[in-house]
Amino acid sequence: MATATWNGQVIAESDAFELVEGNVYFPPSAVRSDLLQPSDTTTVCGWKGQAHYYDVVVDGEVNRDAAWYYPEPRDAAGQIRDHIAFWRGVSVEK
Repeated sequence: MATATWNGQVIAESDAFELVEGNVYFPPSAVRSDLLQPSDTTTVCGWKGQAHYYDVVVDGEVNRDAAWYYPEPRDAAGQIRDHIAFWRGVSVEK
């Protein structure tokens, strides 16, 4: 079981997840979408493709760009399509 928490709130929890480069990628169905707000931020990874970001919002506090996902990953990273990973103070335990 992997769990992501921030500001005392469970954001994601699942037995099914992908582990890539030490990051836990949660399937979309395991993530509380009500705690995510779309961000305009994008970055590019040489082998995964273009990442898009979400702000994590809990009890009015915003953790900018604390979650990311690949809506159209390159073939080598196809298994993480639309899966969501966290950083910037979000605690992920597995």
